[in-house]
Amino acid sequence: MFRNQYDTDVTTWSPQGRLFQVEYAMEAVKQGSCAVGLKSDTHVVLATLKRSQSELSSFQRKVFKIDDHMGIAIAGLTGDGRSLCKYMRNECINHRYVYESSMPVGRLVRQIADKSQVCTQRSWKRPYGVGLLVAGVDPRGPHLFSSCPSGNYYEYKAIAIGARSQAAKTYLEKHLESFPSATLDELVQHGLRALQSSLSEGELTDANSSVAVVGKDLSFTILEDEAVQPYITALKEDEPMQTEGAAAAEEQREAPAEGAAAAEGGGQAAYEAALREGEGPAPMEAD
Repeated sequence: MFRNQYDTDVTTWSPQGRLFQVEYAMEAVKQGSCAVGLKSDTHVVLATLKRSQSELSSFQRKVFKIDDHMGIAIAGLTGDGRSLCKYMRNECINHRYVYESSMPVGRLVRQIADKSQVCTQRSWKRPYGVGLLVAGVDPRGPHLFSSCPSGNYYEYKAIAIGARSQAAKTYLEKHLESFPSATLDELVQHGLRALQSSLSEGELTDANSSVAVVGKDLSFTILEDEAVQPYITALKEDEPMQTEGAAAAEEQREAPAEGAAAAEGGGQAAYEAALREGEGPAPMEAD
């Protein structure tokens, strides 16, 4: 079976039960710059890696504020992300006008998923080529959701999307137990470390990274440039300490092995010396 026979239309199924146009849209998310999200019992943090077309251009924003209690980070086609951002802002405004309260995070995420799903069953539309991390707070507490072009959405404790996101996921999985009780500063540090692990070259700076935080007593705030610099500086200061700790642990593991080797070598030397002096075991008597 040739894939080209079944990927010319978003509504055409392949014999394996796949919609290739939807899969291509999900692949666009994987090509976008990495975005990391994690939450504690009181706050949610988003950390994104910004890209620039060249050294002469500015970095492209990947974090957008939706309402005072909610914001998003995107990975994939930025134009599609801006379109969904505008839709989400309008929905929040309408909800606040009608009900005089902020819109529940889960309800808005479900609407975005429904909007994305419609594009997978209309031949005159194409799927959105962007993945969203939605961070927000409502009366039920902090929430972190992820949605994809297929129309699926999930709530997470920590998640990473975009290029080389698997390295960031590995870091998040290792430190997952410490997130619920972490302070806001600790949560931001974890997010930046996870983001840094997704870098293939270069280093994390205040120019190519941005952080957003939201909590029960904190409206959605985006930290960029000078605002995120203290966290970057603290991150770089912690790296030498972690390297020294790993080296000390390695030395402790090597020390018992060296001691055992020395003891074995000393016993062999004593045995050979005894043989030279004639104190070794007596030869067996002939029958």
